[in-house]
This record gives sequence, C-alpha cells and structure tokens, in this order.
Amino acid sequence: MRFFPLKALVATAVVSAFAGAAHADPQCELKRPVKFGGMNWESNLVLVDVERFILEKGYGCKTEVLPTETLPALAALERGDLDINTEIWLNSVAEPWDKAEKGGKVKRVGDVYMGGEAWFIPRYTAERYPELKSAADLPKFKDKFKDPEEPGKGRFYGCPAGWGCEVTSTNLFNALKLGDDFTLYSPGTGAAQKAALTSAYKRKQDVVFYYWYPTPLVGAMDLVKLELPPYDAEKHKCLTAPKCDNPEPSAYPDNPVFTAVNTKFAGEAPQLTEFLSKVSVPNATMDATLAHMESSGDDASDVAEWFLKNQGDVWKKWVPADVATRVEAAL
Repeated sequence: MRFFPLKALVATAVVSAFAGAAHADPQCELKRPVKFGGMNWESNLVLVDVERFILEKGYGCKTEVLPTETLPALAALERGDLDINTEIWLNSVAEPWDKAEKGGKVKRVGDVYMGGEAWFIPRYTAERYPELKSAADLPKFKDKFKDPEEPGKGRFYGCPAGWGCEVTSTNLFNALKLGDDFTLYSPGTGAAQKAALTSAYKRKQDVVFYYWYPTPLVGAMDLVKLELPPYDAEKHKCLTAPKCDNPEPSAYPDNPVFTAVNTKFAGEAPQLTEFLSKVSVPNATMDATLAHMESSGDDASDVAEWFLKNQGDVWKKWVPADVATRVEAAL
C-alpha cells in the first residue's frame, strides 16, 4: 500500500473543491425569471438573446422576453413589469427618460454603442434629381414620391407606429411644414417598414424615409442622407416631446444607446447589473453582426450564438472568467 503525506492530501482536496466549485451549477441571484423588454428591431433582438444566453448558461438564471415597444417598455420598466431594457435610444425618448430617471425607479447602467438617425433617399434617387439635397427641398419633388393612397401628395415613410422615434419624426415632419405636400406614413411594424423599403429599393423606385443605424438595411443599401437644419439642443428636446407645441426643425445628433434596469432589480441582483453595465459593442462589430444576420437569414437566437462564438474578444470583457467558461462550454 502506498501512503501520501497529509499536506499533499489536503492540498489535493482543496484544489478539487475549487475545481468543482468552478464547474458547479451557478446560482442565479433571482429566484424568478429575469424579464427583458423585447423590442423588435434587429440589434435589440440579437443583443437581448446574447444577454439571455449569458444569464442562463453563465449565471444560472431563467429569463423571459415580454414583447413591447419603446415608450410602453419604459413605463413597464418603471413599474417593475420589466427588469431590463437592453437598448434605449436616448434621443428618441429624451423627455420621458429624464422624467423616469428622476422618479428613481429606473437606472442607466451601461452604454452599448453610438447610434444614428437620418432621413434618407437612395443614391439612384439623388442622381436622378441632383437638386434634391435637403428635407426642405422635398415639396418641389412630391410627384416623384407619389403616395398610392393620395396621389396628389408624396409619401414619407416615418418611424414605425408606437416606437419612440415616431414622436421625433412626426414633430420634425410638422416642423418642416411638409403636410401640404406629403403624407406621413407610419408602418405598423418594423418588419413592414423594412419590407416596403426593400421592395422599393430593389425596383429602383424613388422613396424617402426615416431610418436608424447600425441596421442591416442601412448597411445593405447605397443611401444618401438628406440635409437637415443644424442640430440645436433646445429644438431637438422639443422634437422628442410627445406634446411639442411649436416644433422647429433640427438635425438628429448622435444617438447614445444605453441599457437601463429597474432600480429594485439592480438592488436585488448586483452581479447581473454589473454584467449589464459592461455590455458595450464597437460599432464595427455591430455592423458585422447585423450584416451576418442579413446575409444568412438567420433568426436572432442563431445570430446571438454566432456572435458569442465569433466575438469572444468583445463579450468576455463583460463577465468574470468562470462565467465565460460556462458560456463557452454551452455553445
């Protein structure tokens, strides 16, 4: 029989205990599912699924997604019906967000990336009508963008109905006094908006529209931004207000996109909140991810796994090493 020194046995036991702990099933800080707001634009769909995978496989949590839209999601976050809103586009909800944050029930925890918004025409449209440079020029070209339901007017595709950006695009449309010459068409969903614009683009039809980026659509099309009056902070503040009494035109500024959580959730789940505070994606990485989504035709959950498999240098900065190990093992 072979004997080992007691110290060696103790050391081996300690190492084994630590190894077992590292691979043991993690215990989520919450005993209930973590509730995400499910907005239906591509970047949000993918990032929510990335975060859910990490929470489930890395932190041992259960999660669920509650489909919603921008402004209802903010109200739900305040009430505690949602724990996490992965993407809040600040410029689209500046006034409601400021009010909610001052109320103390929501908390901004991390900056995801810098987004942008603009009014676009396809490059082929810009080449057909070289005098069309700015949004203010649109009335002179209303016949080129005929609304099939009101042929005497042009059609401007605004933000999808119910989204935060609908407030700003509607106020800006009114500020530019386009109502006599154009109808403001708000598609019922983001998918309907994308389908209509993609169809027009493939047929090389003239179309003018609001869109945001980074998105697969903006990345896939050759577009030209229409000029808007210089950005003015006070004017833009009113443009983002649901009840802007005297809207005046202003260009869109860069749009910070950040993660917000319910304050009670932050107190109950400090480790999860710490993870969410570190979720940040370089714009080039976001562009590549959305380009993959467009070219592959994959749904958000598949693209999320593609991201986790191919962008480890990005997401591993968000989590402790043991969490990263569990996530990788689950892929």
